[in-house]
Amino acid sequence: MDITGVNGVGPIPAATPAPVAPEQVAENRDIVQAVKALNAASSFGDSNELSFMLDRNTKLPVIRIVNKNTKEVVEQIPPEYVLRLAEELRHPG
Repeated sequence: MDITGVNGVGPIPAATPAPVAPEQVAENRDIVQAVKALNAASSFGDSNELSFMLDRNTKLPVIRIVNKNTKEVVEQIPPEYVLRLAEELRHPG
């Protein structure tokens, strides 16, 4: 299925995800295994677990300790205000 641009001049190319380097894949796998090991050992208490993610807007890594029962964020590094500041610095306006 072709999707034509607003001005009707030809198809819009489909977005493809950027290729991930093998080193990055291995590093991501190591991080996932480390997080699983920490959570299995109850390193953050019986009711908390560690989560590791990338902020959608800044693409910065975010580490959270989350209550398993309430899903409440107990601690976050970097804090939300730092992520929003970084976002603002990247896209002033």
